[in-house]
Amino acid sequence: MTSKLTRSLLLSSAAGFGLSLLSTLPAGAHGNADAGVLGGALHPLLGIDHLLLLVGVGFAAAQFGPLLLGVALGGALLGSVFGSFGGHLPGAEVLAALAVSGLGAALLLSRNLMRPLPVLGGVMGAAVAVHAMLHGQEASGTVGWWLGALLTASLVIGLSFLAGRQFNPRQSQWAAGALALLGGVLALAPL
Repeated sequence: MTSKLTRSLLLSSAAGFGLSLLSTLPAGAHGNADAGVLGGALHPLLGIDHLLLLVGVGFAAAQFGPLLLGVALGGALLGSVFGSFGGHLPGAEVLAALAVSGLGAALLLSRNLMRPLPVLGGVMGAAVAVHAMLHGQEASGTVGWWLGALLTASLVIGLSFLAGRQFNPRQSQWAAGALALLGGVLALAPL
């Protein structure tokens, strides 16, 4: 009984969350990284692309192992350093939304690969690096903002990891497909 109720609540929550995404724009939280600890803590929650990427990282680690958390951290460090030294990519805001789709697609395809970790790790590292690059461009060195963002990001990834451990293979495929679809919706929203 409890597992049926949990599944029902998860599906209802996911459906409501998915519908709410239709009215958002990609990378909506990008702006000022000087707003202190609270601003940093709220940042991953205010940009739906950030939130979806963090959820995807947690799901991937739940399915394929916590080694992927190290890959995500490495991508975050490389991207933020690149961005803080003036690095940029054309269309980075759209790339940030497409990175969510890329991670969802990689999760969908990884079940069929002999060695999924290199592919999934590469896609995840690149996806996180694009997001972190945008943050690096915004930052002017406030440690509080970065600490707040790190705390919230860790919490979202941890909760997603725990939820992903409860999913059966069908639910995992559904979640990966939802990430792929919603990332595309976010990328196309401004058009």
